[in-house]
Amino acid sequence: MAGTPQTAAEGRPDRATKGFLAHRNLLFTVAYEMLGSAADAEDVLQETWLRWAGVDLATVRDQRAYLVRITTRQALIRLRTLGRRKESYVGSWLPEPLLTAPDVAEDVALADSVSMAMLLVLETLAPTERAVFVLREVFDLGYDEIAEAVDRSPAAVRQIAHRARAHVAARRPRQVVSPTETRYALDAFQRAVETGDLQGLLDILAPDVVLLGDGGGVKQAVLRPIVGVEKVARLVIGGWGKVAGITSLRPAQVNGQPALVVQFDGELDTVLALRIDEGLISGIYAIRNPEKLSHMQRETFLSR
Repeated sequence: MAGTPQTAAEGRPDRATKGFLAHRNLLFTVAYEMLGSAADAEDVLQETWLRWAGVDLATVRDQRAYLVRITTRQALIRLRTLGRRKESYVGSWLPEPLLTAPDVAEDVALADSVSMAMLLVLETLAPTERAVFVLREVFDLGYDEIAEAVDRSPAAVRQIAHRARAHVAARRPRQVVSPTETRYALDAFQRAVETGDLQGLLDILAPDVVLLGDGGGVKQAVLRPIVGVEKVARLVIGGWGKVAGITSLRPAQVNGQPALVVQFDGELDTVLALRIDEGLISGIYAIRNPEKLSHMQRETFLSR
């Protein structure tokens, strides 16, 4: 990792570096789930390292908890800055997609927590609510640990956790969808787009399906959500379907879930992630902003 020194004379990492590297994937996952941005999560890790490097390790009882606390505080600072950037963002803001390692999909709870659908639900939480929810529900931290990380009392954290849990439960997919179900829906979607089969696409879309596009003002994308099965189906077939001869759609593991990568003239153009509810596609998320596609070039390792 850039900025992480090797300080021992023989080139081996010192104790601080070893502790940081041992938990790096976990810390990145915490920051990413709080921010929805891999680039900002990497910046948070740099800030975490700088603070960790100055800590007297003799005073640290639990390195994991201490590092998570630093990361959470830095992510909260960054989350408020990110909120201001989103206010001036052109069109819909979608989380930054990650090409994830196979073991992420094997951890059902982790894959669900980093899915595009869940990250969009987390976007509707206030910063402290998001931090509390992520640390409690995803990483199973105790209320006392979370209280130290967000600078609230344990009693207040319990109340925030209860409120955030209810908020997320009302908005998250109604059930955990298996990778097999997601892959089936994705295959049907891909066949319909590649063959221009409008009816086939209508059959796999939910009546209230929503399509969101994120071009960041750099690439063409729908500026507002498109809602309804007829509008979405015709837009999809009329968009990607019409250029199927020079565009390839290939499956990929994105944020722990099956997704599609659209290539145009051999270049990565769009990442298509789906939300599945009761076997039908209820959300289509098309990320085209080039600045958000850099983590699709290599696998990202996440952990809890």
